[in-house]
Amino acid sequence: MQRVRYETNGGPDVLFTEEAAAPLPGPGQLLVRVEAVGVTLPSVLHVREGPAPGPLAGEVVGEVTAAGEGAGIQPGTRVAGMCLQDAYAEFVLLDRGMAAAVPAHVRAAEVVALVRSGLVARGACTAGLVGRGESVLVTAAAGATGVLAVQLAKAAGAERIVAAVSDAAKAPFALRYGADEVVTYPRMPPQHPVEVVLDGVGGELLGPAVRSLRRGGRLVAFASSGGSVDTRELVARNASATGFQMAALAGDKPGLFACWRDELWDWHRNGLLHAPVHAQYPLAEAAAAHQAVESRRTQGKVVLTTSGD
Repeated sequence: MQRVRYETNGGPDVLFTEEAAAPLPGPGQLLVRVEAVGVTLPSVLHVREGPAPGPLAGEVVGEVTAAGEGAGIQPGTRVAGMCLQDAYAEFVLLDRGMAAAVPAHVRAAEVVALVRSGLVARGACTAGLVGRGESVLVTAAAGATGVLAVQLAKAAGAERIVAAVSDAAKAPFALRYGADEVVTYPRMPPQHPVEVVLDGVGGELLGPAVRSLRRGGRLVAFASSGGSVDTRELVARNASATGFQMAALAGDKPGLFACWRDELWDWHRNGLLHAPVHAQYPLAEAAAAHQAVESRRTQGKVVLTTSGD
């Protein structure tokens, strides 16, 4: 099989394709013939910043070809899940707890656009207690997670959704998927403060994000890039800040994780939730996919494919 790896840190050009034997599933594991892999920002950052060599993680969708003892899913089942090791490959191993059956009719690229990003967006909206009639600011609103957070906040009854994007050219995209207004970094906070900020950027944007809150507001941070929150700003606003990580939820509350996953599929099937795909690249062009993510010009999910899907 083909797989993509890296041995030193750097830009997308350090990625290379090699031939390798397909892995063997152990107890509780599934061997999956991959249709598509989602490219995540954390994996892109790991390649650039370390450690090296390190895992190339990503959301995968494909057909189970073999199952280890106790895996509980039969070969021939189409599944999706988060692969934490060697996800950029024609065959991958999925832990049973991270895999779930997915509809046969949904395009592979849409599946991986919804698997992780949808759960992160769902969790962020829940952590922020987004309620009917409230106003919500979503950062990175044109990204794979942000565009889903905009839609889910609208579904939760938010009255006003402000999409924060890095480039004004992304404004039509954010508006198309439910935003009511758009602001660009670093021109924040918006003219009128909001009850909830869902932040997928972190870093230096956390300060403006907190200043976007009205009194009693809530900030939810779910970015992998980290950053610091000035508690004086929180105190001045009687505001709160919390974090959300999808992997922690899957480990701590697997029942809730599964429930949210089923909800996302129901909403998608009924046309209430759309998972836009920015671009698809063949597995051998992983470097181009990473370059697209690093450019911060994407609108929706970047996907690697191993087939003609």
